[in-house]
Amino acid sequence: MAKITFEQSMKKLEQIVQELESTDLPLEKAMKKFEEGIQLSKLCSEKLDETEKRITLLLQDNKGNVSEKPFISEDE
Repeated sequence: MAKITFEQSMKKLEQIVQELESTDLPLEKAMKKFEEGIQLSKLCSEKLDETEKRITLLLQDNKGNVSEKPFISEDE
């Protein structure tokens, strides 16, 4: 699978789910779609894990302690 962004992966995964739910695909084609969906799901999970690790590193202080702070959006 070529490198694609998290957003592209999620969009494709949503399309696959809709297709599997709304159409009567032959078993062979449904299995291929399912396998593609599993790969996309793993890719999304890996990207989320990487992002979480990066955020944790950014929140560490000089001593390596991680402090959690609530997210406040600009709209609030």
